[in-house]
This record gives sequence, structure tokens and C-alpha cells, in this order.
Amino acid sequence: MPKLLLKNLPLAGKKVLMRVDFNVPMDSHQAITDDTRLRLSLPSIEYILAQNAALILISHLGRPQGVTPSLSLRPCAKCLSKLLKKEVLFAEDCIGPSVKKQVEDLPRGAILLLENLRFHPEEEHPTKDFAFAKELASLADFYVDDAFGASHRAHSSISAITHYFPKKAAMGLLMEKELSFLQHVFEHPQRPFYAILGGAKIGSKLGVLQSLLSKVDALFIGGGMCYTFAKALGLKIGNSICDNALLPKAHDFLDAAHKKNTPYHLPLDHVAAQHLENTQKTRVFSSKEGIPLGWIGMDIGPATIDYWSQELQKASTIFWNGPLGVFEFSHFSKGTSAIASTLSTLKKATTIVGGGDSLAAIHSLGLENQFTHLSSGGGASLELIEYGHLPGIDALSEV
Repeated sequence: MPKLLLKNLPLAGKKVLMRVDFNVPMDSHQAITDDTRLRLSLPSIEYILAQNAALILISHLGRPQGVTPSLSLRPCAKCLSKLLKKEVLFAEDCIGPSVKKQVEDLPRGAILLLENLRFHPEEEHPTKDFAFAKELASLADFYVDDAFGASHRAHSSISAITHYFPKKAAMGLLMEKELSFLQHVFEHPQRPFYAILGGAKIGSKLGVLQSLLSKVDALFIGGGMCYTFAKALGLKIGNSICDNALLPKAHDFLDAAHKKNTPYHLPLDHVAAQHLENTQKTRVFSSKEGIPLGWIGMDIGPATIDYWSQELQKASTIFWNGPLGVFEFSHFSKGTSAIASTLSTLKKATTIVGGGDSLAAIHSLGLENQFTHLSSGGGASLELIEYGHLPGIDALSEV
């Protein structure tokens, strides 16, 4: 069934509670280093304010253990004020009498950002106490979810809260755009359809890879997780990251790829170092010779970059999630940056990127306008591939 949309709500004179994803990167001085997620929320915010409604924003930031001042959303309120050229009020908490009073006094056309939801453990564990979601819901007449990047979490402010907004829980403009685009691409891609997956943790990607086997025409697997697959093939990986407990499942995946006749590309060579640090003391090892003991695979090598760049030219649709090396170290970011540059030149292909580090590479190279779609949700887009639906979407009101 289709879901209720923001544009379906009669907002004039009402109070709107909107879940956004302001989980932005900050430096040690609490300065926001990338305001992309704030900018992505602007269309929904401006639409609601234009309807002469009062807007209350809620979000999480980081993984606090209780109240953590360094993870306050106050910097987001200041940054959002500059982007909107309008004052954004801030609440020191997200529930409680003082917050309720601020909301009651909030005039039409005004905007209030509440403090980090995760300062309350009930946000991540709604079944322990539904009172948290109920109190949040009591603040407004309508609920809007525009946090695609958090829509795969069954948290209080994402799914439990909608029970208190019968026929009044709608999808925001960003959520609508993300879902419409990604579902169309995954269900009706222009072929050949290639997927590039990186990142360190194989455990969170195996299910996605299995699902992609029946959807794509080729897979490219890099990042730290490629070493578990390499070891499953009997290759030497030295001291590289490897999830030994998942070796049988990695082997099963490779067998399934052969049976489905889906080509997969592991790195042909690796840039390695002797320590997990940003060092210039590196060596390149081919996958055939293997990485010797004492060395750690840190990035895809030059031969891999050249070969993958040639192969990717053949694609009509490309989905990319996850860095291909230890991207946070400049000496091991070349593979990720090189593939980002290659994809940016594919003018006839539909290119979709999801995931913080992949997006960071694109932004650092100034290539954000050279891609078809930059998804605000890496984990959400992966779960959408794997399961075909998301808790945050499922919970919204049906039309």
C-alpha cells in the first residue's frame, strides 16, 4: 500500500514533529565538518514552514552513553539557522515539562530542534519503555519521517512513535525522493548493472551480497571484507583483517556466485603496510603471490584500479557502498578516490553512491555534482536491497 506523504497533510496552524538525520561529523571542537545531511533536510523544513505550521525537529547524533555534552545537537541548530537564514530555537532535552512548555509557546512558522534523542536509552530500546515515544508524540499534531539514513532502525522515534499518530504519520520529501529513486533502480535497472561493495565488516554485508547475486551483472568487492573472501579462496592475506568465523559463509557465497554465473571481482593486488597507521612505508603485493605475514592489506593496488576502471566503463547502472581501503588514512585512500573519479566520468551511466566514507571521498574531490544520486543512507540503502523494505517506512500511515 502507498504511504502517506508530507504533501497530503493539512498543516496550516498545526504543530509538526519531524524526524531528521542530523548525525553529522564533527571535529574535536564540535564544529560540523560536513553539513550535507542538514542541507538535505531543507526542502521538507521549508515546505512545512511555508504552510504556516510550527516545526519541531528530532534527531540522534553519534552513540552516546547517557547525556554526553560533546554529542549535543546545539551546533546543528546554529548551522541550520545559517542555512535557513532564520532563527532555530534549541531545547536542552527532548522530553519533559520544559520541552513541553517550549513547544506550547512555539508560534506558527517557527522551528525548534530538540536535544539528542539517544541521551535517553529508550530511544534505541522502545520495547523497554513506550512512554518515551508517547511523550514525544504528545508534542505535535502530525509526524513526518524525513530521516532515510535512520529508517532501517526500529527505534522509538522511527517506528514506535507512529502508533500515536494514526493516519497522521507521513513520509518527508527526502524520504520520498530516496525511496522512489532507489526502489526504481533496484527493481528496474538499466543493464549491465554493477555493484561495488567495500568497508571493513563482512558480517553486515554478506546478506546484501547474497541478495545482489540475483540482481546484478557483476560484483566488485574491496575494503577490509575482501580478505575474508581471499582467505576462503586459499590466498595468503598476511595480518590483514579477517573474520575467520565467517569463512564458511564466505565460501558458500563464492560457490553461489559460480552457480548463478555472476562474475565477482576481488582485488588483483593490494597496497600493504606493517602497521595500521598512516605510513609511507608500503609495498604492493599481487593477490596471486599473496600478502606475507607481518603485512596488512590497506587498499586496492594500482593493477586493481586500472582493471576495475576499465570494467566499470561497460556499466549502465552502478551502485557503490563502502570505501575500498582504509580511507581515513591519506596514504590508503587512493583506491577509493580513483574509483570515485572513474565513476564521475561515466556520463551515460546511472551512478548511485551510499555510505559515509564513499560520500566523503566524493565530497573531498569536489565530484558531488557528477553522480546521478548520492544516498543519505548507507545502511538503509543496503537493507532496502537485502530485505526490500525498512522498519521506518513500514511504520508510516497508509493512504
